Amino acid sequence: MPVIAIVGAGPGMGLSIAKLFSGRGFEVALVARNAAKLDTLVADLKEHGVSAMAFTADVTDRPSLVAAFEEITKRLGPIEVLEYSPATREVEMAGPLEVTPDNLQQQIEYYLYGAVTAAAQVIPAMREAGRGTLLFTTGGGSITPHPAMGNINAAAAALRNWVLNLHQVLDGTGVYAAHVAISAWIGSGSPEADPDTIAATYWDLYQARDRAEVNYIAP
Repeated sequence: MPVIAIVGAGPGMGLSIAKLFSGRGFEVALVARNAAKLDTLVADLKEHGVSAMAFTADVTDRPSLVAAFEEITKRLGPIEVLEYSPATREVEMAGPLEVTPDNLQQQIEYYLYGAVTAAAQVIPAMREAGRGTLLFTTGGGSITPHPAMGNINAAAAALRNWVLNLHQVLDGTGVYAAHVAISAWIGSGSPEADPDTIAATYWDLYQARDRAEVNYIAP
C-alpha cells in the first residue's frame, strides 16, 4: 500500500487528510511533537476506520525529524506522499516594524527549515522510483500578507517560494511538488472552512498534478 506522511498532524486538517487518503488505499503515518496528542489522534482515526501510526518529532528539531522518517520507512515502506503543515502552536507575532532576527528565525525554523528537512528525507527515493508527491501548507498570508503577522508571513512566503522553485526543478521527473495556502478560519462553521471540505483540495492535487499552488479562500 502507498504511504502518506502527514507532518504537523492535528485534529483539524491532519485528521481530515488522513481520513481521505486512507479511504483511498493509503497507509497513514502521523508526525507531530506531542506524543499524547498523537495517540488521541490515532484513536480518533481508529473510530473512523482508519489505521494510522504515530511518530513523534518536532519540526524545529531536525535530528528528531530525520529519525521519524527513518522509522516510517522502516515500518511502513517508502513514502509516496508527504504533506507538510506544522500544527498551530503559540507564536510570537510581530508586525513589520517589530520584526527582529530572533522572532523571524523562530518562524523560519518552523516553516522553511522543517519543510526542507522533511523533503530531503523523501525526495531521493521518490526520484529514484520516478514518482511521488510533496504538498506543503501555509496560511494565506504567504500570498496576501497580514501586517500583524509580519514575521510569520515572511517565513511562510519563504516556504512558498522554495516550493514553487521545487515544483519547477522536479517537473518531468515523476515527482510533483505543490503549495497550498489556506485563507480560511478552519472549523469556523462555514461549510467551505470545514477541514473535510478543504482536504479534498489535497486529493485533487495528488491526482491532477497540474498546478504549482492553490490559494484556498473561504468566506
